Amino acid sequence: MNIAIIIAGGLGQRMGNEIPKQFITVYDKPIIAYTLESFERHDEIDKILVVCIDGWQDKLKDYAKIYGITKLKWIVTGGDSAQESIRNGVEYLKDKCSPEDNVIIHDGIRPLVDVDVLTDVIAKCSEFGNGVTSLPYNEQIFVIDDESSTTKYIPRETLRRVSTPQAYKFDKLIWAYDKAFKEEIGIYGSSYTNTMMVELGERLYFAKGSDKNIKLTTPDDLEIFKGYLAAKKEK
Repeated sequence: MNIAIIIAGGLGQRMGNEIPKQFITVYDKPIIAYTLESFERHDEIDKILVVCIDGWQDKLKDYAKIYGITKLKWIVTGGDSAQESIRNGVEYLKDKCSPEDNVIIHDGIRPLVDVDVLTDVIAKCSEFGNGVTSLPYNEQIFVIDDESSTTKYIPRETLRRVSTPQAYKFDKLIWAYDKAFKEEIGIYGSSYTNTMMVELGERLYFAKGSDKNIKLTTPDDLEIFKGYLAAKKEK
């Protein structure tokens, strides 16, 4: 099976809104609904689990009914960090997944998931044991020397941008999160499943990415998202 864990447990304070950003409405539809629809419509996704911010579970259930998200099977309460939220989702699946199942982890505030991106992430995971969405860097990257200057850059040809969706075999996820939280490896700050895996010594395999797969963090991101939706409507 291919099971998606959608992370919707954050507050999103940088968005400057009173409600969690994943529940902000854009063109009469909440952001989380756009995200869930992408997974609902994909033929290879069998079931969906959402890790939801506490107090919004009933609202999420309502949206699932309104927008026909029939693959949503479970809702789990989020943690104090992204890693805790992901772990909550992984732990909940212990008696619901087989070791060889592909588990696709995705940010609820990345609503523009292309079909071919999700397809390739699943394919890479099936072949190699994991697959992470990635893109090349198109800008020059410099290393900070002090607050106002630098003397060193990193060749952009040696870099990849990695985001979500990312997929892992379920037995590897269970092992990784158990070890990481017991030994406090790769679970703090901005760490995510991909960075944690590397800190645990795992090799990651790149899958297709898309520039449209933006993370809605600030009001400017919302405007970009609206632009994509408007262009899609025109087509």
